[in-house]
Amino acid sequence: MLREKFNTAMKEAMRSKDKRRLSTIRLIMAAIKDRDISVRTESDSKVGDPEIIEILSKMVKQRHESCKAYQEAGRDELAKQESDEIEIISEFLPRQLDDAEVETAVKAAIDETGASGLKDIGKIMAMLKGNYSGQMDFSKASALTKDLLS
Repeated sequence: MLREKFNTAMKEAMRSKDKRRLSTIRLIMAAIKDRDISVRTESDSKVGDPEIIEILSKMVKQRHESCKAYQEAGRDELAKQESDEIEIISEFLPRQLDDAEVETAVKAAIDETGASGLKDIGKIMAMLKGNYSGQMDFSKASALTKDLLS
């Protein structure tokens, strides 16, 4: 389903001659194709939507880091380019949970797993990643989990 969205978005970007959008969508499709090739050696299947969402999340995270580095170096034009790419990639991701929703999800996962201490963080994070892949920043969720369990 996401692959079809990328193809449609790429065609629209070509028609509207939006070079930034077109190049970003091509980067996305190249990353997915790269993952397809690495998976193909193991089996004859392509990656599905959950893996694509994971790829997109990593791309957004990388661009956030690059944007911050460019801003610190005074390279505002490159920082703007990265933030534009973040915006385009984020269009294909599921809606991100806000801080209150993340806290609610973490508390529910703690209750559901019966976690009692810091040794149970792995179980909680596994549950969150299974249920909310691409919808939350798991580093923030991990920090919140540590705070709630300690």
